[in-house]
Amino acid sequence: MGEEPYYIDSISDFIQNNILNEAEKEFDQTILYGKDVEIRTVINAAKRYPMMASHQVLIVKEAQLIKAWDDIVFYLQNPLKSTILVFCYKYGAPDKRKKFMQELGKVGVMYESVKLRDYEIGPWITKYAKSKNVAIEEKALIMLSEYLGTDLSKMAHELEKLIITKPANVKYITPELVEKNIGISKDFNVFELQTALINRDVLKANRIIRYFAENKKANPLVVVLTQLFNFFSNLMMYHYLPDKSQGVVASELRINPYFVKDFQKAAQVFGAWKTMNIISYIRETDSRYKGIDNPSTVEGDLMKELIFKILH
Repeated sequence: MGEEPYYIDSISDFIQNNILNEAEKEFDQTILYGKDVEIRTVINAAKRYPMMASHQVLIVKEAQLIKAWDDIVFYLQNPLKSTILVFCYKYGAPDKRKKFMQELGKVGVMYESVKLRDYEIGPWITKYAKSKNVAIEEKALIMLSEYLGTDLSKMAHELEKLIITKPANVKYITPELVEKNIGISKDFNVFELQTALINRDVLKANRIIRYFAENKKANPLVVVLTQLFNFFSNLMMYHYLPDKSQGVVASELRINPYFVKDFQKAAQVFGAWKTMNIISYIRETDSRYKGIDNPSTVEGDLMKELIFKILH
């Protein structure tokens, strides 16, 4: 159960693929879906004895759509030991105070799959790649984490695509590989825009936002503004940290230590007062993008105005 479906699917897929052999699955493995069944149907199926194997496997997917959960209490008080019953409850969790949850805790195993926070995505990608005997370059890691967000199923799918398509003799996932196979530009992305702003590179910053305007689908303004807002909000926090050592900054801002140098340099360019103003500019741009006090200005022009205000 839980907000993050990736691990729920991983666990149920492992059970589905590994408990019974192919011949046993035909008779003793059943997959049900919460949108199609009532809890009484599940109970009746769970009471059935296996035909060919020592156990039957019963997996209920989309279990969050089932109603009348309290009806299963009686079964849980005396479950059939030859039945492996799996409930996949996605995008949330039942109320743990409920009677059926208390009974379930006595006879079963419960796993809660918690959604990762933004700052946990980078280490997750690195660990996933390492499990496949592949390393990932820092810039490629940043590109993936920025543009794919915290959807682990989508992230795993894209990583598998990169691992399959990389040359056999290459042990690294590179920015070039990400650009070619996922469509994220290695030169025109929010990370490069932040770098251009930190370096006060007006020409490069304007080239990037022009690219964004011409490729709106791959670079939606709301994503760009969110990334910039997060960066400058963290920069404001950085200004007031009493200890600015790398470890402390990474811990307090909950960022990869790799990024600390960006905040060190940005703090020299944008003082605390300027940073506060920039945060206001980003909020104003977001409001105008949503139509507030802005009857006609297009996305590209909104970004041009924002970049001008940040750099001047």
